[in-house]
Amino acid sequence: MIVKLKTFSLFGIDAVPVEVEVDCAESGQPKTIIVGLPETVVKESVFRTERAIENAGYLNPSHRIVINLAPADLPKHAASFDLPISLGILASSNQIPAEGLERFGIVGELALDGSLRSIRGALSIALAAKASGVKHLVVPYENGSEAAVVEGISVYPVGSLKEAVAFLTGGLLVGALPSVDLGIFERLAEYEIDFADVRGQESAKRAMTVAAAGGHNLLMIGPPGTGKTMLAKRFSTVLPKLSLDESLETTRIYSVLGYLKKDMPLIATRPFREPHHTISEAGLVGGGSPPSPGEISLANNGVLFLDELPEFNRRTLEVLRQPLEDGTVTIARVSQTSEFPANFILIAALNPCPCGYRNDPRRRCRCTSLEVERYMNRMSGPLLDRIDIHIEVPPVDYAELSATTQGTSSAEIREQVIKAREIQTKRFQKSQINHNANMTHRQIVTHCSLDEQGHAQLQRAMEDFGLSARAHDKILKIARTIADLDNTKQISPMHIFEAITYRTLDRKLWA
Repeated sequence: MIVKLKTFSLFGIDAVPVEVEVDCAESGQPKTIIVGLPETVVKESVFRTERAIENAGYLNPSHRIVINLAPADLPKHAASFDLPISLGILASSNQIPAEGLERFGIVGELALDGSLRSIRGALSIALAAKASGVKHLVVPYENGSEAAVVEGISVYPVGSLKEAVAFLTGGLLVGALPSVDLGIFERLAEYEIDFADVRGQESAKRAMTVAAAGGHNLLMIGPPGTGKTMLAKRFSTVLPKLSLDESLETTRIYSVLGYLKKDMPLIATRPFREPHHTISEAGLVGGGSPPSPGEISLANNGVLFLDELPEFNRRTLEVLRQPLEDGTVTIARVSQTSEFPANFILIAALNPCPCGYRNDPRRRCRCTSLEVERYMNRMSGPLLDRIDIHIEVPPVDYAELSATTQGTSSAEIREQVIKAREIQTKRFQKSQINHNANMTHRQIVTHCSLDEQGHAQLQRAMEDFGLSARAHDKILKIARTIADLDNTKQISPMHIFEAITYRTLDRKLWA
């Protein structure tokens, strides 16, 4: 008898419906065959299901069993096929009734004793189930709360093959999990760190406020120990809170990679990723076969921090250029092409020279001009072109370090950022962009008009510092964001002046 069950297979960070067809034939040599482009982990399912069926107290059929995973041209990678295959074998061999199984989507990896292990991508599977019209989903216990985030489907958690059989045949009552209370999402959306922890560096905090308000990438230059990393780690705390849609998009990535914590069904805070400078290209942008997301996708809707930027492999940094422009990354392989979201703000930090103490009043720099030039040339020019704000982070003196008064808090900065972003949302409501940093040249002309004094000041800066046409547009974008923070429609000469101070590298101070 042929039995058909519904399940799902991961394809990148998405899940696609798969139909499991099981046929137990009494004729032929006893053997279990899986067809439908199964990868190694799926082929090994034969051995897991065989032992799980017997150890759960059922008979393993001594027949020829053919298992087809349709569509046949889609590669199947996950161990989540174990449970539907086992149920299909039991139903096809008349050990359990097959009626009603088609109403459920079924996923789960089996241990040899018949218990169920958690799977990756439960959130993506639940979303795919809803999209394909599946109303009921059977998942392992550990994935229940994650799948229950999706409204409109009933999620039933089970702990073993025996329990799944009892539930699906009516011998056990398993209640559908309630949808996750969004109040939990609000409670989890709190940070343990705050900008108030940072002593001094108020000018750097101001630059970060501008960067957060306009979605600008930022580069910090300063000696070791000045607080660059401390500032970067607190950047996420001043961004607007994650919306539910942003949280679902980010959570899917962490779920597929198995990074989701058991007690946290949703990512509630903006991600902050800090890869080491020895990271490979595939580790940074994603790769492998099948393709899996990299660090830039894990930073989606959050922050990617690259400390000691010149120490990164130049070729590795080059692969960031396209994701920074498009907000997505495409990984192409012979068998499949996957597109992952990569909408992040880049924060980078570096020392001003190889020894780290150039222009530091406390230490003497021993680097020659040639060594400094080689050090700075390690960075990709096209990548630096995509970083709008460059600031110096000087050492903090003792008076500021020992002060008892707290500096500007994250809550104060976040309030300014939210108001500025609301202005940008209205400005770009008929456009596909939503931040000043992403403005096209035509939009810059439309939204960044200057008065006579502003034009004169910008012209003088370009002539004195030898600024390029690209730097001209960057300054206007930054000035537009500063004006939004001041809630003014017209960009003033003071806004232009402040924007110019955020272009340290263009002023050739570090050549």
